[in-house]
Amino acid sequence: MTSVQVDKQHDGSEAEGATSGEGYQRGLGARQIQMIAIGGAIGTGLFLGAGKGISIAGPSLILAYAMAGLVIFFIMRALGELLMYRPVSGSFSEYAREFVGPFAGFVTGWTYWLFWVVTGITEVTAASEYMQYWTKGTDGWMDQPQWVFALIFTVLLFCVNLISVKLFGELEFWFSMIKVTAIVGMILICAGILTLGFSDAGDTASVTMLWDQGGFFPNGIGQTLMTLQLVMFAFLAVELVGVTAGEAKDPETVLPKAINTVPWRIAVFYVGALIMILSVVPWTHFQPGVSPFVAAFEKMGLGIGAAIVNFVVLTAALSSCNSGMYSTGRMLRDLALNGQGPKFFTKLTKNGLPLVGTSFSAALMLVGVWINYQWPGEAFNYVVSFATISGMWAWIMILVSQIRYRAKSERGELPKSSFRAPGAPYTSWFALLFIGMVIVMMGIDENARISLYCAPLWALLLGVSWLVLKKRASASASQGVDPKA
Repeated sequence: MTSVQVDKQHDGSEAEGATSGEGYQRGLGARQIQMIAIGGAIGTGLFLGAGKGISIAGPSLILAYAMAGLVIFFIMRALGELLMYRPVSGSFSEYAREFVGPFAGFVTGWTYWLFWVVTGITEVTAASEYMQYWTKGTDGWMDQPQWVFALIFTVLLFCVNLISVKLFGELEFWFSMIKVTAIVGMILICAGILTLGFSDAGDTASVTMLWDQGGFFPNGIGQTLMTLQLVMFAFLAVELVGVTAGEAKDPETVLPKAINTVPWRIAVFYVGALIMILSVVPWTHFQPGVSPFVAAFEKMGLGIGAAIVNFVVLTAALSSCNSGMYSTGRMLRDLALNGQGPKFFTKLTKNGLPLVGTSFSAALMLVGVWINYQWPGEAFNYVVSFATISGMWAWIMILVSQIRYRAKSERGELPKSSFRAPGAPYTSWFALLFIGMVIVMMGIDENARISLYCAPLWALLLGVSWLVLKKRASASASQGVDPKA
């Protein structure tokens, strides 16, 4: 029995009408899904955030990325098992709703929606800051304040997402291609320096720099553990491939292939890139807030590298904001179809696009334009704190849902997935414990603690909203009205 047949025969969910993704067009091909999966794992967390991680943990940051990468693979295989059971758009909230409960689906859907709205604001803010590299101090129309570029990027990406899902996929393909090309280019340049000895860093470049600059753990194992929160933030959005399930061509073939590329993506783009960079440039050369790629190019005497990396991180930020525009509309429609959001979010255009949900989310992202207008130098810090904890909630729900689904499938209550997670449920439990440890580390770190302060407020808001929703549904039911109407 295929997963599509399972979807048609599924009778245990209150959301049966929503799970099929009826109305969406399967416009994302294998090439686009693969690059969306790759691009989701490569973002500003690597191009910019790795500089802070290196300054804290030294070369042992490589181990932190490897450990977190293994956990991310467990999460993605858990998601893959669920996707092959039922490939649906809005997958995280759908699975949470079925295997944990309606309230869990409600919380997951709205939290993931908020995650992408906040992330969209942070990324469009970052993109606007990157534009200042070329425009600030120039003569003519290009010398614009930061908020102008924030407005232009927000409107432009909104328009892209209203044309077709195929155009969204094509734009993500090329955004991801730029990021991949940049990292592969850096790896090849570093390999050439190590073997041929060219550039200003050629005389000192050696793999021994991974351990002879104060050791592999120069600041102790404790500091390495403290970087795990930064590392996990860098991997946020890797789960986006699950949101594409309802619009992927041949999802039973495409999605498993995309998920199985996770290990080599992390091994090459994170672990491999850091090994090469730290073998060419001593870890003490890197500073927080400075891209390790820019710092490495400067050390090599390749000044043009700063402009190249600035262009790459610009595309990385726009890619993330583009993904936010895409996912928020799908999440709102899934919530609305299940009676957990306003009904008008269910509307689709003739091209099968969630116009109202995407427009509403883009309107909230315009708050980022106002933030850039009011506090152009501090905008990024004002809105970034909630992203990590809200993004990890989706991972937690994926793992819990997979554990419960596996138990039911083993008892014969549900059909077994055609793409079973190896080592589950033990690997899923391990991933949950790892995420719990990261949250504890966030609480210990005074700089990251603020992200945890927002969580109880958001939980309280959702709890009150849920009670209001249930009261209205009960009143509608007593009057013989469909509560989802």
